Amino acid sequence: MDTAVFCVTLCLLINANTADVPTKYYQERSALLAEEIHTAVGGKVSLNENETIANNILMKWKEKELSNSNAQRINFAKHYFTYKKDIEKSKVYKIIRKMPKGGLLHVHSTLLLNEDVLIQFTYEDYLYACFANNDLSFYYATKTPDQPCATKWELVSELRNNASSTEAFDTQLKQYLTIYNDKGVDCDYQDMNAVWQRFSKVGKTMGSLISYRPIRERYCYETLKQFYNDNIMYAEIRISLYGVYELDGSKHTKEYMVELYKNTTAKFIEDHPDFVGVKLIVTQSKSRFESVLAALNMTRRLKVEMPDMIAGFDLVGQENTGKPLTEYLPILYEAKDEINYYFHAGETNLSGTAVDENLVDAILLGSKRIGHGYALTKHPSLMSAVMKKDIALEVNVISNVVLSLVHDVRNHPLASYLAMGAPVVLSSDDPGAWSAEPLSHDFFVAFMGVASKHADLRMLKQLALNSITYSALDDEGKARLLKVFNERWDRFVRDVITDVSLLES
Repeated sequence: MDTAVFCVTLCLLINANTADVPTKYYQERSALLAEEIHTAVGGKVSLNENETIANNILMKWKEKELSNSNAQRINFAKHYFTYKKDIEKSKVYKIIRKMPKGGLLHVHSTLLLNEDVLIQFTYEDYLYACFANNDLSFYYATKTPDQPCATKWELVSELRNNASSTEAFDTQLKQYLTIYNDKGVDCDYQDMNAVWQRFSKVGKTMGSLISYRPIRERYCYETLKQFYNDNIMYAEIRISLYGVYELDGSKHTKEYMVELYKNTTAKFIEDHPDFVGVKLIVTQSKSRFESVLAALNMTRRLKVEMPDMIAGFDLVGQENTGKPLTEYLPILYEAKDEINYYFHAGETNLSGTAVDENLVDAILLGSKRIGHGYALTKHPSLMSAVMKKDIALEVNVISNVVLSLVHDVRNHPLASYLAMGAPVVLSSDDPGAWSAEPLSHDFFVAFMGVASKHADLRMLKQLALNSITYSALDDEGKARLLKVFNERWDRFVRDVITDVSLLES
């Protein structure tokens, strides 16, 4: 390039770099960004003076943890199991752990407690185990059970006493009670069907462990205690009703399970008066038409007999391999004005299939909330209908990672739902299966790994408030839960701004 051409080029570059951009451009840019923040979940929440101080502390730590070496340890592009242990070291997590979260609206009854609590149940007298074909089943009895076992029933107490060490034996048992891998390496369950197979095995083992009536009562109480310790004041638990048994082998009716949860919850509230309560969403696997009809009719009957305990009905199971809602449409349509539905829908990556279109039927059948709704962003008309009808989306971020719907959590559609101000409630699905807290881990991953970097305390507060708004409680119950929440929220804010450990640079 000769000197003259170089000078002309340089002058053009200088003029381009120094050219004035109209003030109006920057005004329009600021307006668009402000509109986006205002539209997002939490954008309309106003913070008082103390909340603003607490928010500044929270955002200081969020910025620091996202920008420094902590991001290398907590890599949201990797599997949740690789960074789970590092979450507890986060100051942001410490704040979220303290935060009152309102209600927990999407969890399944069998997989709620972590393996360290569950292992205590295996010290119960009269507990037998059947190890066969890489499966484990439990049964409580005063003598060798006459239940089917491909090998032989053995007393757990004797197996533990004969083991090389109690710790080694308990470690082996824990592998049957969770799919969590605490080695901090990438999870092997990359294939969705493979992880669901392992997940289903854990569910079956857990079902056998807690089918004995006294243990189910303990399990229920311990579950509520775990909720309470995670600052959850109310829960809606999805539950398949079956007959728990006594030590002599006698069985209770399926309906008795509702009484068990009612009585245990009442006992828990006696001990923790600011816990608001529990409702049950009765579930049935997507199996035979007759089984679904029987479960639906039982739910209708229980709703009349115990309206304070029954929230509604849902169909469950791996969506990609299960039958679509249209298989049961005649009976579901006939009962839709008698019972509230809370359907799983859109927990799939199979766009345009019959199971993907469960979203259509969930909306048309009047589902009060949609479980997961992962595929909803692929259906703009359905997304519009959900927004217009104000149908809450029960989002379970960690579950979707562990069960192989999404590998990089930053690509989770929750990011879009939060940005567009959709009616989102965060939940955890089966936290015991991956050794997570009932809600804190999901809130942390959503806040740090999915939401905008601008998302702050307002978003967290709105998500907690959403869990009250979209709960199955009546107006009086919601008012009581909101009162408890506001009292605990004010204490939480004071705790954050007076916590010396959070003031460190």
